[in-house]
Amino acid sequence: MPDRRILTTESGAPVADNQHSQTAGPSGPVLLQDQHLIEKLARFNRERVPERIVHARGSGAHGYFEVTGDVTAWTRAGFLSEVGRRTETFVRFSTVAGSRGAPEAVRDPRGFAVKFYTEDGNYDLTGNNTPIFFIRDPLKFPDFIHSQKPDPYTNRQEPDNVWDFFSLSPEATHMFTWLFGDRGIPASYRHQNGYGSHTFQWVNAAGGQFFVKYHFKTDQGIRTLTTEEAARLAGENPESHTADLMEAIDRGDHPSWTLKVQVMPAADAAGYRINPFDLTKVWPHGDYPLIEVGRLVLDRNPDNYFAEVEQAAFDPGHFVAGIGPSPDKMFQARMFAYGDAHRYRLGINHTQLPVNRPHATAADNYGRDGAMRFDGNRGREKNYEPNSFGGPVETGEPLYGGLTTDGLSGTYDWDRRGCDDFEQAGNLYRLIPEDAKVRLVDNIAGGLAQVSRDGIVERSIAHFRRADPDYGARIEQGVKDRRG
Repeated sequence: MPDRRILTTESGAPVADNQHSQTAGPSGPVLLQDQHLIEKLARFNRERVPERIVHARGSGAHGYFEVTGDVTAWTRAGFLSEVGRRTETFVRFSTVAGSRGAPEAVRDPRGFAVKFYTEDGNYDLTGNNTPIFFIRDPLKFPDFIHSQKPDPYTNRQEPDNVWDFFSLSPEATHMFTWLFGDRGIPASYRHQNGYGSHTFQWVNAAGGQFFVKYHFKTDQGIRTLTTEEAARLAGENPESHTADLMEAIDRGDHPSWTLKVQVMPAADAAGYRINPFDLTKVWPHGDYPLIEVGRLVLDRNPDNYFAEVEQAAFDPGHFVAGIGPSPDKMFQARMFAYGDAHRYRLGINHTQLPVNRPHATAADNYGRDGAMRFDGNRGREKNYEPNSFGGPVETGEPLYGGLTTDGLSGTYDWDRRGCDDFEQAGNLYRLIPEDAKVRLVDNIAGGLAQVSRDGIVERSIAHFRRADPDYGARIEQGVKDRRG
């Protein structure tokens, strides 16, 4: 018979008794010296991380995405580069307005977030089960969510608030029509479509730019609930959607979706009859037909809900080469808001958690420290860039093009007027008195003489020489004098 596993404290010490607290005698109070009791209670008090403000109630599953259509004419994204190519994925479904304990069979949009663990890093596609949204301007988002959340006085969702906001926000009419229609309450997470909702940018190998809309079409078919059916199911089984997804995968009935895209050449955007970056609008399929890209399949349930679903963090700003943002104002704001929410909920190092870190590549940057840094913190490596010690460097190749459509400029170009880095430094050197020059050169040479690498010293002196030949020559001699 194999040895039994031994229960330990957080520090690894064996626990003698996990059924009784230490007390001052059989009838006495418990003792503060009972380290196991104190540690166990303190940890219990801290088991929950802050709840998501929106999308708090959710489920997730692992799977893969397989390319079934050639889209290389529109994007150079590596994971979409050839038919048959597979990429690991993790998908999180959610309701929007309810808390973590809210029932799932309710009239509410559903989050549909996909993390692609590509060979070029993670790509997070954060969408919904609707192709549109309530508002087009991110400034209104906190107010919109407040109108859907519990009222400050009654602590419940109030029809007055929901409909007051709608009555003062006519752009929500399209979404309200969708939400209160038949598809407003999906029968399960498996029986609904998913959409990127926003407009995204694709760039091909030749630098050609396109705008795209994502459509994940359920292969299970659309199934919905009536208001009456949903009310009954929500009361009988608040976890109905979670149970359905988990049970389907466990029995080998792996849900899948066919991904299709609408593609708009970037040149079309300015003259199109509607604003193609307005999140309250769809692009009619007659104008831009659906093009098949691939198939998303979910085939494995998480082993631990907290580790893999609650800690899953999707950031719309996580792109890969060939895919990027558009001038969609709501999307631009989400690129900040989502990452900031995760930094608040899970900490600055949340991207190192197993469910969030890249699988095929490793993050390699100069981020250091922060709470819960558990990977060695890069050891002795330098934590600045540029450096001369073999640290990671930039590629010089933008992930996506620099669009100027609708006023957006996404390039790395700067106004280079008068951008000589040395002229004014030389003017200053020539302006100061001789005794000040001596002290200046002495101070710089004293610092450079302590540098261990000659290449660093030579580059530094070259900068001063370009400002003024005498300036550089004096510093060079000063370093030599100090080094003997």
